[in-house]
Amino acid sequence: MSLRHHEIAESRHRILNPITEEKLMLLGDICRLQPGQRQLDLACGKGEMLTRWAQAHGIGGVGVDLSEVFLTAARERAAELGVSERVSFERGDAAKYPAEAAGFDVVSCIGATWIGGGLAGTIELLRPALRPGGLMLIGEPYWTEPAPEGALEALGAEPDDFSSLVGTLDRFEAAGMDLLEMVLADGDSWDRYAAEQWFAIADWLRDTPADHPDAADMREFLDHARRAHLEWNRRYVGWGVFVLRAAG
Repeated sequence: MSLRHHEIAESRHRILNPITEEKLMLLGDICRLQPGQRQLDLACGKGEMLTRWAQAHGIGGVGVDLSEVFLTAARERAAELGVSERVSFERGDAAKYPAEAAGFDVVSCIGATWIGGGLAGTIELLRPALRPGGLMLIGEPYWTEPAPEGALEALGAEPDDFSSLVGTLDRFEAAGMDLLEMVLADGDSWDRYAAEQWFAIADWLRDTPADHPDAADMREFLDHARRAHLEWNRRYVGWGVFVLRAAG
């Protein structure tokens, strides 16, 4: 999918990942955020994590994303929550963002480790911006059981794109990070994330001329996404946010 297709599919989402509002706020509590701390969120989407945590915990920070549609929503949300003076949102390639060295208490990439070519590369993108002793948050899928060929084909994945939960722990440790905590999605939060996309796309297709340049792709995506989620994703793919700190 192109960025534009994601903007259509996730037009009604505030959180662009399979995590509930309650678990998002639980994650902030787990991180023991304090007023005045700063967070860098790469591929921030609509900025719900940063704006809600700024409101609840008094932190500030920066979100970076390629989508001006998502960033506009993030800035509007910051204004709605009264935190615009503490958080900012910048348009750009998150993989190339010139972050201040050791400038942030929390650094995060939630559900977008493609920016670093995978888990290990994204950790290396985030590491320089993290203050000593700070927390790194990674949102990442994992295999709940070995995925058969049909699932891999339907999901557009290779077997080693992700690992099991314990294999994900191994990957963190190999990258020099300690796993401190985690907040995992469940079947219902996966369904809510996926199914809300179906409704949004279906309404967009209903209201859009059939010859629109995006219409055929969105119809194909909708048909594929529903079947892939129900047949494969719900059984074989988990997702979670992992709270990390540099080892040693």
